[in-house]
Amino acid sequence: MAVFEELREKCAMAKEASRKMGALPSDKKNEVLLKMAQSLIDNMDSILEANGRDVERAKQKRLSSALIDRLTLNSKRVQDMADGLKELINLSDPVGEIDGMWKRPNGLTIGRIRVPLGVVGIIYEARPNVTVDAAGLCIKAGNCVVLRGGSEAIESNKVIVDIISKAAYSAGAPQGCVQLIENTEREVVNQFMKMNEYLDVLIPRGGAGLIKTVVQNATVPVIETGVGNCHTYVDDEADLKMAEEIAFNAKVQRPGVCNAMETLLVNEKIAKEFLPPMVERFKRAGVEIRGCEKTRAICPDVVSATEEDWATEYLDLILAVKVVRDIDEAIEHIYKYGTKHSEAIVTQNYSKAKKFLEQVDAAAVYVNASTRFTDGNQFGFGAEIGISTQKLHARGPMGLKELTTYKYIVLGTGQIRR
Repeated sequence: MAVFEELREKCAMAKEASRKMGALPSDKKNEVLLKMAQSLIDNMDSILEANGRDVERAKQKRLSSALIDRLTLNSKRVQDMADGLKELINLSDPVGEIDGMWKRPNGLTIGRIRVPLGVVGIIYEARPNVTVDAAGLCIKAGNCVVLRGGSEAIESNKVIVDIISKAAYSAGAPQGCVQLIENTEREVVNQFMKMNEYLDVLIPRGGAGLIKTVVQNATVPVIETGVGNCHTYVDDEADLKMAEEIAFNAKVQRPGVCNAMETLLVNEKIAKEFLPPMVERFKRAGVEIRGCEKTRAICPDVVSATEEDWATEYLDLILAVKVVRDIDEAIEHIYKYGTKHSEAIVTQNYSKAKKFLEQVDAAAVYVNASTRFTDGNQFGFGAEIGISTQKLHARGPMGLKELTTYKYIVLGTGQIRR
């Protein structure tokens, strides 16, 4: 019962604060963001100390190196978090935007105006930077936020939320606009997903298991963020040096994130030329390669891939490699195993690039670029709340506009309906 009361109390506080938060003018919201950013820098030692406890516990539990990387903060990452808040200040505030205005024959003037969603609940795993990104984005879009992070980052999250919530309140935001559910028991998630009285929308950020659980069990409306089983297809008309750089970056630059490449598809016409140096470079970087039979015929020391490998988001230095007949087989493979997140083709052929763009169903489709760019900051949106792989309301990197909805305003001069 105590667990439920903590959850209900914090959600209720956010709901109450949302009335004032939605009416906060842009300049005041920007003051709040600036104060939050400065407080992160001023309290960096406390943040890193708390994060050190989380990282040490993760190492004792022998969590994967990729997960520990996602969990770890350093001075640069804290500075990046603060800079992300400052970047939001320069972005246009979507609240109050008029999407359209028209006049009816009876004299009524009808307009559609952007308004905050209200209270946004976020369930996420071991990335404490999400705490700051989510809070900043929600505040800029006029929302309150209730955060439920994973147990791996609980010490970091408690300190971060204490710092930014105090800063937000001191700068003029309503008290309760940023809340953290500190209890990490699984039952809390089950109760949180059913807080329809207080939450307007729920956003899960994490692995496939978390997202599936939320989508299948929540009664609060859900925006589904993406599991990223992302592919890169190297065409027979690709610049192979370019393809090597793109594929390496997509897998190795940061393997523990959702826009990292998990499967490399290679056209059979260039596989014998492309794969040996590519595989060797991956192996030097510590990547385990799991290949199809055609891949293993070219690179015999590669581990044999299973059916499960084609459907797996590794979030680690593991890569599935498949040799395909042509672009049609590549697209068919992506259709069967992809998660509609980010897909890329490397080719110098305009017609093939166009075909890939038209036929691949994903939130982001690339030609001659790494899938690692599927990110709100890289797209120019500022920090992001997540990558949506669904098609209703929001798709792709979710920035400020995706954290708003709209209402109709109707101006009359005494009209009545007859």
